[in-house]
Amino acid sequence: MGHEILKFILRRIVYAFVSLIFLIVLLFVIINVILPSPIAKARIYVRNPHAPYAELEAIAKAHGFYQPLYVQIADYIWNVLHGNLGIDPVYGIPESSLIMQYLPVTLELVIPATILTVLIGIAMGAIAASNRGNWKDLFVKGIYLTSWSSPPFFIATVILLVFAYDLGLFPSSGIANPLLSPPPNVLGFPILNAIAAGDWAYLDSLIRHMILPVISIALVSFGVITRIARSSLIETLESDYSKLALMKGRTKSQVTYGVALRNGSLPIVTLVALLFAQSIAGDVVVEDIFDYHGLGYYLLTVGIYQLDYVALLDITLIDGILVIAANLIADILYGVLDPRVRLS
Repeated sequence: MGHEILKFILRRIVYAFVSLIFLIVLLFVIINVILPSPIAKARIYVRNPHAPYAELEAIAKAHGFYQPLYVQIADYIWNVLHGNLGIDPVYGIPESSLIMQYLPVTLELVIPATILTVLIGIAMGAIAASNRGNWKDLFVKGIYLTSWSSPPFFIATVILLVFAYDLGLFPSSGIANPLLSPPPNVLGFPILNAIAAGDWAYLDSLIRHMILPVISIALVSFGVITRIARSSLIETLESDYSKLALMKGRTKSQVTYGVALRNGSLPIVTLVALLFAQSIAGDVVVEDIFDYHGLGYYLLTVGIYQLDYVALLDITLIDGILVIAANLIADILYGVLDPRVRLS
């Protein structure tokens, strides 16, 4: 059994590595369509529309833009494997330091948002399944279909207008009160830095500023969990062991939340990985609306608005690695929980 699990994990790791190679090749092709010549790429570094051609040509040669595309891709992969993500042409500093500045802020949004999404989705799916066909089931279905079909910018804007501007319950923008001094960056993540420094006022400000963005991301995504949880729980509630539990005198709630929920949650394991990917994608819009300076905000304001192709390339690669890693973990968990997956 242990040998089978090891083969299963190694096979999934190989698939993940091949997926990343395809992603890098696709990114290079897209960037070369947007910036089709070495001189066009060199202009990103100069930031001067009137730079002389000789200067642009020297920059293009220095960065290897005249090399064939496959050589540029191979050089990039080699540098990434050695921890070198390149120099950002806008800021002139290593791209890795910029990503490490913004990525923790984004993860502090996406991780709690994914957890909240799963909790809301499973709870509403259980309510709908245990009340199949009556008004509670239809009410839950109406809520998750409305949320699921709404674009992230719409949900985030409504939440911002209602809870920040109309009711004034939470801050409308930023990651913390600008009047507070941030604690020293010891652990990389703002929340952990505040805890390590014992700066409870700054921690309270961080949490209050992240509540509305987290709720926005969760409301965008919980519908798919609710739908899958409802279907899986209905199937489980109709199984023989669920009927046997009812015949033994257990209440419908005990069977739903104690027996069916535990056995019907397996399909949600894989879905959580896809949900994490969807949350990262939706986070770009949410960060822009709430002026939350995470990786999505950096991608929009620097990568896209200023055509910083190094930032575009590296941030997309980091997002791809996070998504593939989440899928890899889900595949492994699914294989461990269900032996039929390993055998197939």
